[in-house]
Amino acid sequence: MIKHIGVFTSGGDSPGMNACLRAVVRTAIYHGIQVTGIMKGYQGLIEGDFLPMNARSVSNIIHRGGTILKSARSADFMQKAGRDQAFKMLSNSGIDALVAIGGDGTFRGATIFNSEFGTPFVGIPGTIDNDLYGTDYTLGFDTAVNTAVEAIDKIRDTAASHDRLFFVEVMGRDAGYIALWAGISGGAEAILLPEEKTDIDKLISLLKTGEEQLKTSSIVIVCEGDDAGGALEIAKMVKAKQPGFDTRVTVLGHVQRGGSPSAFDRILGSRLGVAATQELLRGVHGKTAGILNNKITFTDFTKATKQHAPLDPEMLRYSKILAI
Repeated sequence: MIKHIGVFTSGGDSPGMNACLRAVVRTAIYHGIQVTGIMKGYQGLIEGDFLPMNARSVSNIIHRGGTILKSARSADFMQKAGRDQAFKMLSNSGIDALVAIGGDGTFRGATIFNSEFGTPFVGIPGTIDNDLYGTDYTLGFDTAVNTAVEAIDKIRDTAASHDRLFFVEVMGRDAGYIALWAGISGGAEAILLPEEKTDIDKLISLLKTGEEQLKTSSIVIVCEGDDAGGALEIAKMVKAKQPGFDTRVTVLGHVQRGGSPSAFDRILGSRLGVAATQELLRGVHGKTAGILNNKITFTDFTKATKQHAPLDPEMLRYSKILAI
């Protein structure tokens, strides 16, 4: 019988984490369960950096980016001695089960910890990369795309004013979701993704065709994990082969991880937080909550971390049709 839940955020922060935390805390309290926030992810678990929470602890945070519980990547937790210390701290606090909000690294850590100590875990996918299997959307993805599109729109203004070619690098690690969605939304001439091999000569041919068709500006979206390198490297290769192009590079970087979450991410965080907490209280664990076809689902940690969420082939096809 679970009487005391711990909740933490781990890995890279993402907009919507606070909305999700709020939902977890208030759902636990609604069901008469004690809830404790764990600061700085797994590192806070090791250090016993615990914060008792009530309904008012999460007031006025649904609109805030980042995470009020902080986040960290813990090298100590990767060692058995660190996990032993974490279990000792959990046992001393009386926490029966954990809700982990994070990405694949967070869920792998939960799987190992559960196998060693039997502590029930349920996960919630919090990462802007949208790369976890078992959910159509991860927390923060929608906000990150909107942030990128807002920047692309502004870059388009200056690109058109000067007849320039801009290479815009977005985040996503080895998953091209942000690049694909932002590229289509921003009207990009080309979108370079880790899922597709980049051909520099083909890219140059595409850009020259646009120039011949009197395009006044060109924007190429580059996912940071592209096989040909980041935007700076690709821009140099293009410039070396086509010196006539007036090229500029913008790396959006961590601005995509910050900012107030979109309404979509606030709703998503709220839905996943409530569902995950209720399933944990029903005895479900070792799974991560997700949303498929607008329905809440649960996927085993092992499947969520071992399988990569593939890009929608229709979206890839649309991006090429719309770029002419």
